[in-house]
Amino acid sequence: MTTPRPAAFLDRDGTIIEDMAYISRPEDVRLLPGAAEAIRSLNDAGVPVIVVSNQSGIGRGYFTYDDFARVQGRIDELLRAEGARLDATYICPHAPSGTVACACRKPGVELFRRAAHEHDLDVAASWYAGDKWRDVEPAVTLHGRGYLIPANSTPAEDLERARARSMIRDSLGDVAREIIATLTGGHRAR
Repeated sequence: MTTPRPAAFLDRDGTIIEDMAYISRPEDVRLLPGAAEAIRSLNDAGVPVIVVSNQSGIGRGYFTYDDFARVQGRIDELLRAEGARLDATYICPHAPSGTVACACRKPGVELFRRAAHEHDLDVAASWYAGDKWRDVEPAVTLHGRGYLIPANSTPAEDLERARARSMIRDSLGDVAREIIATLTGGHRAR
C-alpha cells in the first residue's frame, strides 16, 4: 500500500482554458496564457494534476457527452504540444436544480473524494484552484489549500470571500510555483 500524495485539483473553464460559456466545439478551445507551462511544471515536480469541472451544459441539453469528449481531447492535444498533461478529469454533468444539489456538483466534494480514492491522493495535503469560489470551497471542506485565480468570469462576491481568507493568486503559474516551493521546502502557505 502506498502513502497518499498531494495533488493539484484544477477547475477547467476560466482556469486552464478561456471560459466560453458552455463550450461545445473543439475549435473554440483557447488555453489561457501560461496554463500549459504551469501544468508542465507540476507534471515535472511529480504533482498529479486533476481537473474537476461542473459541466451543466450536458444536463441542460446544450451539448452532449461526445461534444464534451471532443473539447477535452482538444485541450489534451494543446497541452501535449506544450509538454504538459492532465492526469485525470472528473465532471459533474448535472444542471443545478432549485432543490437539493447533487453531491458531485462543486462545491460538493464527491468528485474530489472519488479522484482521491482512484489515484491514491491526500485531499487534505492537496491544492485547489479555480476562478470561482465553488472551485476553492472544497479546499475549506477537505482541509486543503485553495486559491482563487481572478478572471473576467469571477463574481465580485467570490473575490471578496477569497480575499478575506488570503486565498487569491494572480495566475495558475503563481499557484504552481507556490505548490512546488511548498513541496521543496521553499515556503509553506496555508
